[in-house]
Amino acid sequence: MKFYMPTKLYLEEDCVYRHRKELAALGSHALLVTGRHSARVNGAYDDVVKSLEDQGVTYSLFDEIEENPSVETVARAAAFGREQKADFVIGIGGGSPMDAAKAIALLMNHPEEEPSVLYEKKELEALPVAAVPTTAGTGSEVTPYAILTLHELQTKKSMSHHVFPVLSLADAKYLSFAGRELLINTAVDTLAHLIESHLNKNTTEYSRLFSSQGLKLWGEIKEALSAGELSGGQYEKLMRTSTLGGMAISHTGTSFPHGMSYYLTYNMGVPHGKAVGIFLPAFLELYGTKEPDEVRQVLEYLDFDEIGTFRKYIRQILGTIKVTEEQITSYTDGMMANTAKLANFPYPVTKEQMRNLFETSLAVQ
Repeated sequence: MKFYMPTKLYLEEDCVYRHRKELAALGSHALLVTGRHSARVNGAYDDVVKSLEDQGVTYSLFDEIEENPSVETVARAAAFGREQKADFVIGIGGGSPMDAAKAIALLMNHPEEEPSVLYEKKELEALPVAAVPTTAGTGSEVTPYAILTLHELQTKKSMSHHVFPVLSLADAKYLSFAGRELLINTAVDTLAHLIESHLNKNTTEYSRLFSSQGLKLWGEIKEALSAGELSGGQYEKLMRTSTLGGMAISHTGTSFPHGMSYYLTYNMGVPHGKAVGIFLPAFLELYGTKEPDEVRQVLEYLDFDEIGTFRKYIRQILGTIKVTEEQITSYTDGMMANTAKLANFPYPVTKEQMRNLFETSLAVQ
């Protein structure tokens, strides 16, 4: 077994300012990578700026990261960062800015390469990356992955290179600015990480230390989450589940639900957390045909008595997604060609089983 986690993580109140010296030690000029609004609204951007200014570190801002960032946007940001002579990158926000920051840091450090290098097998190093998460979903603050939109392939895909943040500063107070729908969608993304890592060909005793604890924590907040009544302590617990989920998938990767979700996100604009979560009940059912005891353990961690109850809960908080028979056929064919996700499932999966996963999870028109 192998365990590797090079990210220094602080999960505590006001951690951005408390650990400003460590943040400033990463370089002399930071490129701040954010979306257009949320990092300012929740105060994370101001906290980072205050911390850098306190330590005499200059910075430039790239605030054009879209949801599900594209390779084209990442390339523009990298060019801007080089123009500004930035020597480290800080991703502030949800999974999109943090994922983008990793890819940007890689391209900035290799101006001789084209953006296509993100998907080439080369030994390349990135500039130092720091992460300041403002949602509790992707766990990108502790993973080496960067999921980007590939318009030419009409899907999303993780870049080939692994870039762990050097430093991650997770303050749960930022979560209180998120609306109910965003909280649910991002929390369900975390749930998918925990389940897909726990029930995975690559799972180990080490990875399950993270996934099992994360599943228990998620079970403790599920009712408050569905009611939209999270308190301060529950925000902190939710942030912990996100980091635990990220640590788990860093060692195992994700499985079918994530691969299946990309079609709904790219083609239909369904938020990632909702798109991945909608497949979890069917995924548990399929896995349970081979390993029923392991599925029962997952449900027990989450405090569900059986899959039917779990399915009812997921539909309650996520609703349904309507697709056509033609879409089902197209998505099924696409998943059967997704060798990476197929390889993470411990047993062979037939095309009929894959189609059934889509049909039982979605409302076919």
